[in-house]
Amino acid sequence: MSIWRTEATPEQLRELARHTLAEHIGIQVTDVGPDYLRATMPVNPHTHQPMGVLHGGASVALAETVGSLAANLCVDQSKYVCLGQEINANHLRPVSSGIVTGTARPFHIGQRSQVWHIEIRDESDKLVCVSRLTMAVVERQRNA
Repeated sequence: MSIWRTEATPEQLRELARHTLAEHIGIQVTDVGPDYLRATMPVNPHTHQPMGVLHGGASVALAETVGSLAANLCVDQSKYVCLGQEINANHLRPVSSGIVTGTARPFHIGQRSQVWHIEIRDESDKLVCVSRLTMAVVERQRNA
């Protein structure tokens, strides 16, 4: 059974991310499953820290991107928007090249908040980073 209130294809989500940080650093949504959203990001000079490995902030950007997109698919977007409230990340293994994949799955989908678990893995399926993202579900402002 699907958790999504709004159905979207990876292509539609990639288009939504045009001209954003996600596009700038190469994040690409690749898969929308019944209870997860997945995206990839290249590990290259655009996402490196000065020591030549994946920047922790780039990992967090990937985690927040997949979690935020997923959260917003779980609400009536004509009435609500989900906004990042808190994120943490544990960086477990350095990666210097290739592609990393972030997968977001929900811990909790509530009326006012959501909590998402994001795992980032390298091309060998080794765990690189784990993150927890809390999203606020906020009513959209009505035009007066």
